[in-house]
Amino acid sequence: MKPKVLSLFSGCGGLDLGFHKAGFEIVCANENDKKIHQTFEYNFPKTKLIKEDIKKIDYQEFPKNIDGVIGGPPCQSWSEAGKQLGEKDKRGKLFFEYIRILSQVKPKFFLAENVSGILHNKHRNSVKKIKDEFEKLGFTTSITLVDANDYNVPQTRKRVFFIGIKKSLKKKFIFPASKILNHKPT
Repeated sequence: MKPKVLSLFSGCGGLDLGFHKAGFEIVCANENDKKIHQTFEYNFPKTKLIKEDIKKIDYQEFPKNIDGVIGGPPCQSWSEAGKQLGEKDKRGKLFFEYIRILSQVKPKFFLAENVSGILHNKHRNSVKKIKDEFEKLGFTTSITLVDANDYNVPQTRKRVFFIGIKKSLKKKFIFPASKILNHKPT
C-alpha cells in the first residue's frame, strides 16, 4: 500500500508529481487559484481537489490516515524580488495555515518548500518561529537550501526545503548530496 499524501498550496502539482513518481499516493490537494484548477485536475484526475481558501478549510474535509503533508506556501512575501515583508504580509502568514493543518492531520512527515529569500537575515526570527512550531508538533525538522541545477535540472533555481519527521519514529532526514558536483547541502 502506497503512503498517502496531502498536498497544500498545490499549484499545478509539481511537488505532487515528484512524490507520485517516488511511490506516494496524492489522495487530496488544496489550491485556491481558480486559474490552476483545470491543470491540476488534468495532471491528477484521481486526487480530490479542495478548491477554497486554506483558512476556511476544516481539517475534517481531508481523508483520514494521512502519512505526509507536502506544499509550497506562497513565496511572494519572502522573495528577494519583492518587498520581503515576510509574515507581515498576509501571504507570508499562510505558512502558519500550513502548520495549522499539520497540527490537525498529524502526519508522520512533512515537506514545505519556499524561495531562498526566506533565509535572508531579516526573516531569521520568522524562520525560527516556523521551525519552533514544527518542533512543538513533535517533528525533527531540517532546513536545507538547494539549487536544482546541482541535481541535473537545466536551470539555476534555489529553493529552501523544510522537512520534518515525527520524533516518535526516531529517524532523521538527510538531504541527498548533489549528483553532479558531489556537493553536500548545509
